[in-house]
Amino acid sequence: MGILLLIVRVLLAAVFAVAGLAKLADREGSRKSMVDFGAPAFLGRPLAWLVPLAELACAAALLWTPWSPWGAGGLLAMLIVFSAAMAIVLARGRRPDCHCFGQLHASPIGAETLARNAVLSALAAFVWWQGPQPVNAAALWSTLSQTQSILPAVVVLLAVLQAAQLWILFNVMRQNGRLMLRVEEIESKGGKAKSQQREPTGLKVGTPAPAFSLPAVDGGTVTLDSLLAVNKRILLFFNEPSCGPCNTMLPDVARWQAEHAERLLIVSISRGDLEANRARNAEHNLRRVLLQTDREVEQAYKVVATPTAVLIDDGTILSRLAEGFQEIQALVAQAVLPPPLKRGEPVPSLPLSDLDGKIVDLATLRGRRTLLLFWNPSCGFCQRMLKDLKKFEQNPPVDAPDLLVISQGTPEAIREDGFRSTVLVDQDSAAAKTFGTYATPTAVVVDEEGRLASAVGEGASAVLALAKPVPATNGRPA
Repeated sequence: MGILLLIVRVLLAAVFAVAGLAKLADREGSRKSMVDFGAPAFLGRPLAWLVPLAELACAAALLWTPWSPWGAGGLLAMLIVFSAAMAIVLARGRRPDCHCFGQLHASPIGAETLARNAVLSALAAFVWWQGPQPVNAAALWSTLSQTQSILPAVVVLLAVLQAAQLWILFNVMRQNGRLMLRVEEIESKGGKAKSQQREPTGLKVGTPAPAFSLPAVDGGTVTLDSLLAVNKRILLFFNEPSCGPCNTMLPDVARWQAEHAERLLIVSISRGDLEANRARNAEHNLRRVLLQTDREVEQAYKVVATPTAVLIDDGTILSRLAEGFQEIQALVAQAVLPPPLKRGEPVPSLPLSDLDGKIVDLATLRGRRTLLLFWNPSCGFCQRMLKDLKKFEQNPPVDAPDLLVISQGTPEAIREDGFRSTVLVDQDSAAAKTFGTYATPTAVVVDEEGRLASAVGEGASAVLALAKPVPATNGRPA
């Protein structure tokens, strides 16, 4: 029993020494994990220090016989608390990452995590139950057969390797910490912004779109001039059958072709075998598919990878190259937006959802002057004028316009600002672009007939000026 107890003590000490050091090297991940498992947010940072230090202390105690029951008892108590917290979180249908070994191994918790904790708890309970039994290594060795003596040798070898691993881990983590500090220093000086900026690719906006003449998959020849004759904006979608991301996008491209047919002409430019292209396009009901011989059109438009798209209007380049799904999706959304409203024009149909999910169409604004306030809860300038806006909401002047807030951000963040007025969510800024505004806080006035009645007011003073009552003339506001 003595040799078994020694093996279990060494094993537990090694596991929790690694876990403690790894948690110390990933304190932010440990803090987040503590909060995810139900600890109050203000305790997250202290626990990110205390838990790994407690694990290291228990691991050290296990290696000293008089203190081994205390080390095992401490680990058993922590394992019980951890397992209970995990079981509660799993019962609520959540699976946060368990940073049990810091960045060495972080994965969502599950039944296997509870099973692992159960095994470690049983081992810790065994050591605690056995108590501080002294282990006479020489006496134990003399009682073992030649075959049995191999096992302690293996344990000693593993312990040496584990100690070497811990030393290497500690030095790697310390070096990693120095590197992270250096990265933070560079980022604080603007290095992050520079590294994340991607140089615009493709032809310059405003230059003539290169002409082309290509065979269509469905037969015939299509030229750029014939596409321009349709008198719509044109989006060229460059792709090819061997491109996985391109094939993944085909259902979306087909949907965009159908949904935006009135405003946008989406043309797919592919290459390769005619029958292969015909088969994949038929599968997704893709229309207007043209084939290059090689990459001659891609080269003319300076395309270097697929999937890529570019927007053309009236024979000129209207955008730089959009590369990948997200950029192409954003380019399609931009392409189908109507031109910014001019003063006196009626507000078009713009359905937006309020904070409870109810749809409100801006085209239905009638009967009262309305101040459309474009807002973002994360905008510092917005927050500075929030107090004045709340005063306006609480006691609006007679004949002042109704306030309608059109905000970016999540419903939760918007609710924290505490508006009494109706708030509509405009995540992709479609409404803001329709009214020709690209900043916050800004505002416009819509008159009683649903027409744009003001220029865009930018900044707190301009917004509050638009909120003032309009003098009446012959019983009607001027």
